[in-house]
Amino acid sequence: MIHEIFPVGPLQCNCSVVGDEQTKEAIVIDPGDDIEDVLDIVQRHGLTVKQIVITHAHIDHIGGASKLKRITGAPVLLNQNDYALLKMLDIQAAWIGMRPPEKVAIDSNLNQGDKVQAGSLVAEVLHTPGHTEGSICLYFAPEKKLIAGDTLFAGSIGRTDLPGGSYEKIMQSLHGPVLALPDETLVIPGHGPVTTIGEERESNPFLRH
Repeated sequence: MIHEIFPVGPLQCNCSVVGDEQTKEAIVIDPGDDIEDVLDIVQRHGLTVKQIVITHAHIDHIGGASKLKRITGAPVLLNQNDYALLKMLDIQAAWIGMRPPEKVAIDSNLNQGDKVQAGSLVAEVLHTPGHTEGSICLYFAPEKKLIAGDTLFAGSIGRTDLPGGSYEKIMQSLHGPVLALPDETLVIPGHGPVTTIGEERESNPFLRH
């Protein structure tokens, strides 16, 4: 498994390039900005981008998706419950003083239990509302990796005070599908350092009973 994690954009969103070493097929997850950096990594590994997956429709995670789609031809996938946020990209840009990104056309919806795939690498979609209505996580079961978007961070959880946020729902998502994963699962948050389910179960103040 090829897996490059690197921060993009002014809010330093963790973008992931996940690739199959044999087929050279790849998924790009949360290309919020700095698409040249994304393409450099794709080209360095000789990969072909087959899917562009967005964990939720905040500008720092989706801002570069249209540019990446235009260059690679790969479809953009998002949970449909975030379509309202998708229509607010200009407003989101104003919140953080960014230029509005290109409008993003979604090619396919991602729902609970759906699969995304690059060669032999398969991830299950976990619908984890709370940070936004359409937030998802991607779980690569054989590799025990969770790409968590802004649902779970090292020592914290996603904020719930923005449009579409709900503290009750994010706690349900965390104590349901997320904490059901094995302790050794590596968690790649939407921002900041990687962690594990076990570490967060023991020390995250939002998850301890």
